[in-house]
Amino acid sequence: MRQVTTGRLVELLAAHEPPCISIYQPTHRHHPDNLQDPIRYRNLVRQAEELLHKRYPKRHTESIVDRLRALERDELFWNARTEGLAIFATQDTYELFELQRPVPELLFVADSFHIKPLIRIVQSADRFQILALSRQEARLYEGNRDALDPVELINVPATIEEALEVDLVRGPHQVIGTYGARTGAGGGPIHFGSDPQNEQSEINRDRFFRLVDRGILENHSRPSGLPLLLAALPETQASFRRISNNPFLTPVGIEANPSALSLEQLRKQAWKEIEPLYLARLEELKERFLTAQARHMGSADLSDVAKAAVAGRVETLLVDADQVIPGAFDRTSGAIELGVEAPAHVDDLLDDVAEEVLAKAGEVVIVPGERMPTRSGLAATYRF
Repeated sequence: MRQVTTGRLVELLAAHEPPCISIYQPTHRHHPDNLQDPIRYRNLVRQAEELLHKRYPKRHTESIVDRLRALERDELFWNARTEGLAIFATQDTYELFELQRPVPELLFVADSFHIKPLIRIVQSADRFQILALSRQEARLYEGNRDALDPVELINVPATIEEALEVDLVRGPHQVIGTYGARTGAGGGPIHFGSDPQNEQSEINRDRFFRLVDRGILENHSRPSGLPLLLAALPETQASFRRISNNPFLTPVGIEANPSALSLEQLRKQAWKEIEPLYLARLEELKERFLTAQARHMGSADLSDVAKAAVAGRVETLLVDADQVIPGAFDRTSGAIELGVEAPAHVDDLLDDVAEEVLAKAGEVVIVPGERMPTRSGLAATYRF
């Protein structure tokens, strides 16, 4: 599974040479439900091709369609799906995201990408990552309270051999001395000194762990901002934590051999450790907002927050996961118009404002309705 991060959402929000294709599709993990997935995708691509031919010259669309069609024939891909799929394509861009929550089937052919359905998934507060580690290999998973999937490692060694780039470095043979009278009771030589081979093994292990720690931090933890849970045996836990510089690493991990656990067992154990951190974070965000609101540095009024979002004033935006507010949003002035008749998934004001906050480098957090500090659907803390 490829990570979806806030940074990648912001990249999709940037200007791209049209036409821009956005495809959303619910998918299925298990047979026989997954048999319908490639068929539904094929139909979406056919619809996209028809719209492209109506609106744009063929020379601007042929390469896009070819790339989209290539996925139709990938049997391995369609046999290993998650709950949802999002694809974004132009002549120069192709991004595919595997989603752990279902999305409605949607197709957009426009001058920009449509990312609103992603916002509520990517910015949900219950997401986390797991580093499954042994002395020999490293694996990364990403999940939420309901699902867990392997993540494609980026610039992170998956094995100790890969980390060392050659076969394990072997230390010199243990030194044996036979110096004069210094012999054992049986007349044989005395073995003295440390075990260089064991020392070299520990050096190799620590080098592997340092490379894993650095790679995970730079390419996964920092871009995603997600808490990282360590799943490893106690000795490995101690060795890795001693050298780790990852501030996203949680203080409590899963002390077990991760290879002996199924994905579902790993997810359940992880959520048991993550849930208190998740609830504590929601409480902190709530208290931060209430303090800011009391100082007139926060608001739950949709009209005020929309204007502040356009002005780049919103530092943190909490959005109710259970609310949808149809309407129109002017991205120039921040003015809103409530009750505009349109499909909610296209013109939801909460998602529109969240998109604007992300574009202005603010933080968006999707919060369960029962945990929201307001009833208006949002709560914003301002920068100034």
